[in-house]
Parts: sequence; structure tokens; C-alpha cells
Amino acid sequence: MAFIDPFRAANYLEGETLFQWKLASSKGGACLASNGVSFETLPLKDVLKEHFDIVLVSSSWTPETVATPDLLAALRKWARAGSLMVGIDTGAFILAEAGLLVGKRATVHYEHLSAFQEQNADVEVSEDIFVRDGNRFTCSGGISSSDVALHIIDAACGSPLAKTAAYYIFHPGLRQAGVSQNPCNTEPVVSKAPKTVRRAISIMENHLEHCISIPEISLQVDISPRQLHRLFECYVGKSPALYYRDVRLDRARGFVTQTDMLLHEIAIACGFRSQVHFSRAYRARFGIQPSTDRIEGRIPFEFRAWPLYRRSTHTKTAA
Repeated sequence: MAFIDPFRAANYLEGETLFQWKLASSKGGACLASNGVSFETLPLKDVLKEHFDIVLVSSSWTPETVATPDLLAALRKWARAGSLMVGIDTGAFILAEAGLLVGKRATVHYEHLSAFQEQNADVEVSEDIFVRDGNRFTCSGGISSSDVALHIIDAACGSPLAKTAAYYIFHPGLRQAGVSQNPCNTEPVVSKAPKTVRRAISIMENHLEHCISIPEISLQVDISPRQLHRLFECYVGKSPALYYRDVRLDRARGFVTQTDMLLHEIAIACGFRSQVHFSRAYRARFGIQPSTDRIEGRIPFEFRAWPLYRRSTHTKTAA
């Protein structure tokens, strides 16, 4: 809805139908969103032969369960026909599965960045709120979906209408490309911590698979391990070693609940020397074994470390 509403506003403000859209799903019928709202959709087969200027993919949780062969084939067909392919949040996973992001820059919600990067080595992953690379447009979801819509209106109808539509829906404005999902001044855990602590955390987050020791981190930030420990206890509320472990486990939980990677592969990717050690640490942090969490835990989790990571033409949009 955040994506569609700017187009509705543009139509209203101009007094004519500049944009039209259709909602479709693989089977059609009622589609239940993750916020509990249900809406009707057309079967994919009913729109397959139509041409759309824009094709939007939105999948919410477990995108792999809806990436059917028929859907992937349809997306490739529309891409070959020149449609602007848009991925909202985890919709980028489906575009990537269809092979439509190879060699492109793309983004997803920060909670899924690590999993997306791990699964798609042929995609340049960005932490920006939205990314356009040629005929591919991806965004982090939420309100950034409106940013994508407003930029499409800007390109199709001009900046005045895009800005007026933004004002009409009380969007803060036409945010430009390059805005990060993780502005430095909003980092939640250590926003008031001294530069030394922030540098240490940055080093940890850049060494999640191949871990380095706390003494080595202390050497790189030019203080003693004892001083670093004291600063972490004061500003973060836990020791550097424990924080480092938790960052790796937070990344691991993303892989467990958002990918089909084998558990021993996840352990290695997150810097644990063995799957046994990994499972024990995982249970200590989340109160559940990773194997169980994979089955029961495909829901949002709150333990994420930051940053992870022409006017006269009627435009038809498939969502």
C-alpha cells in the first residue's frame, strides 16, 4: 500500500488516470499480508499475457516458498519485454532467484542483508534505502516503498507532480538515492559511545566469518584490552567478547530463519569453530536450538546487530 498510494494521489491531483495497477498472486484469491490484512488478487495466469510498464514483487517472509517456476518464468518474460522490475524488501530475493539481478546493485531490509548477500554473490548488495540499477529497482520496504513510487512518478510525470504527491500523502519529501538504512546518528546500541568503541564494533562487524581476537582489536583501536573491556561494560553493557559473539549469533539467526543454508555452513559463516559450539552458543542466546528455530522461528526477530548490513501516457503497474 505504501507503494501504491503515491500513484493514487497522483491520479487524484491530476484529475485523470495516469497510473493503473493490478494485484496478482500465483493462485489468485485472498492474499493475507503479514500485518493480518487480506486483499483479493488475480491469478497469475490471468495477467500473464499483458504488458506492464512496471512489475512489482512483494513477498514478505519466506520468499523461497512463493518463488514458483511459473512466477519466475513470468518475471523473466516481463523483464525481457522491458518492464521496470521492482523488488520490495524480500521481493529482491525472488528477482535474484529469477536471475534478474546478476551484476546489479540491489538492497533489501537491513534485517535480511546478510542472508541476501550470502545467497547472491553475483549481486552487489547495498545498505541504501533504495537502489535503481538500470531497469531494476529494489528497496528496503516500509516507507521506502513510497520513495520508489515517487521517483517513478518523477521520471514519468515530472518533479512538480512527484513533490505534490509526496506532500499530499505527508511523505517527508523526495529522498534521493544514496540514503543509508543505517545513518550513523541513529545506530541504536552505541550512539553515545566514544569513537574507540564504535571503531571496535566496526572491526567486529567486518570480521564475522574470520574472527580476530580481542587483543588484536584493542591493538587496532590503540588501547589496552583492559581499557576496551571497561569501555564496553560502561557503554554497551557487556564485554567485548560477549558483544562480538552476539553480533555473530544475530547474523547466524538471520541465516537460520531466512535461508536454507546447512547449519554447519552457517556456523562457519559466522565464525564458530564447530557446529556443536555454535548450537550451544545459539541456545544460550535465543533459548532455542537452531534446528528448532528453523522450523518455528520464521518470524521477525528483535536481536539484530547494526549495521548489518511521459505525462500523456497511462502507465500500467502489476503488483
